[in-house]
Amino acid sequence: MVSSKLTMASIATILPSALAGFDASAQTNVAVYWGQNSYGQANSQTRLSTYCSNSEINIIPLSFLNGIKTPITNFANAGDNCTVFAGTQLLECPQIEEDIKTCQSQGKTITLSIGGATYTEGGFSDSSEAENAADTIWSLFGSDTSADTRPFGSAVVDGFDFDFESTTQNFVPFASRLRSHMDSDSSKTYYLSAAPQCVYPDAAMNDMLDGAIAFDYIMIQFYNNYCGIQSYTPGSSTQNNFNFQTWDTWAKETSKNKDVKVLLGVPANTGGGGGYQPASALVPIIQYSKQFSSFGGVMMWDMSQLYQNDGFLDTVYGALSGSGSSPTSSPTTTTLITTTRSSTTAPGATLVPQYGQ
Repeated sequence: MVSSKLTMASIATILPSALAGFDASAQTNVAVYWGQNSYGQANSQTRLSTYCSNSEINIIPLSFLNGIKTPITNFANAGDNCTVFAGTQLLECPQIEEDIKTCQSQGKTITLSIGGATYTEGGFSDSSEAENAADTIWSLFGSDTSADTRPFGSAVVDGFDFDFESTTQNFVPFASRLRSHMDSDSSKTYYLSAAPQCVYPDAAMNDMLDGAIAFDYIMIQFYNNYCGIQSYTPGSSTQNNFNFQTWDTWAKETSKNKDVKVLLGVPANTGGGGGYQPASALVPIIQYSKQFSSFGGVMMWDMSQLYQNDGFLDTVYGALSGSGSSPTSSPTTTTLITTTRSSTTAPGATLVPQYGQ
C-alpha cells in the first residue's frame, strides 16, 4: 500500500506550480506573516482565506503563539471571530480552522509561528519541561485532533516557525521533540523554520541554529538592524554590512540541514520595520542574493502591510521568477493612507508585533 505521505507528494507534483507551497528546490518562495495586523486599521487584515488565492504567495506563518508553557494565541483583529476556551488563554477559532483547510487545498504551506517580540517566558527550566511543552504544543496543533482545546479544531498546521527576539534557554530539547513528532507523522510533510535577526550569530536562537536542530528554511529579518537591506551597496560584488553571504556560509557549514534554504526577510511597507526599501530597490538585492545556492526566496512582514503597498509583491515576485511581472491574482490594494497606527487586538490579548527593538 502506498503511504499517505507519498500520496500527498504525488498529488503535489500535478498541482499547478502557481499553487505550490514551500519548495526546497526553488529560489522563488514567498512567505508572508499573517495574524498581527501591524498596519493597525480595522480592515487592514481580513480573514486568512482572502490571501490564499494569490499565486505569488507560497507560505503563510500564522502569528503568534506567544506563550508556550502557558499556551497563548493572539491573532489581532482576527480574534474577533474567536472565543476563549474557558480556563485558558487559548482562542477557539473556527473561521481560521476553515481557512487553514481552504488554503491547504490551494497548495499553501500554513505554519504556526511561536514567539514574537513580546514573548516573555524565556524558555524552560530544564529539558524535561521543554519536552513536555513540545508534547503539549503538538497535541494542540498536530495531527492528533482529539484534544479539547485545539485553537484550530480539526485543522492541522504544516509545521512551526520560531520567532524569538530575546535570550532564551533550553529550546534545543523543545525543538528536537517537536521535530521528532513531525518526522514521525507519515500523514504529510511538515516544515520547521526560524526567523532570526540578521546579526550573526543570532542572540535569541543560536543554540538551535548552531547545528543542533534541522531547519527546513530560515527567514532572516534583514531589517531593524545595521546588517539589513538598507545597507546593501548597489553594484558591489562584496558587501560590508548587508550579510546574506554570512548566512549562506552558515547554511553550508554550520546548519544541521545542509540543504536548508535562506529567505531574505523584508518589511512589506514603510510601517513594517526599520530599513524598509521600495520594491524597485529590492530587485538588485534579490539578484545579488540569488547567486548563493542557499537562497530560497523572500519573507515579508506582514500581510496587512503588504496589501496596502500597491505593486510591491508583483515587483518582488517578478525579480524572484525572472519574469519582471506577476503571473495571476496580484493583491487588490487601496491607496496608502498615512495615519497614526493603532492596535486592534484579539479578545483578552495584546498586540504582538514581530519587531520591537
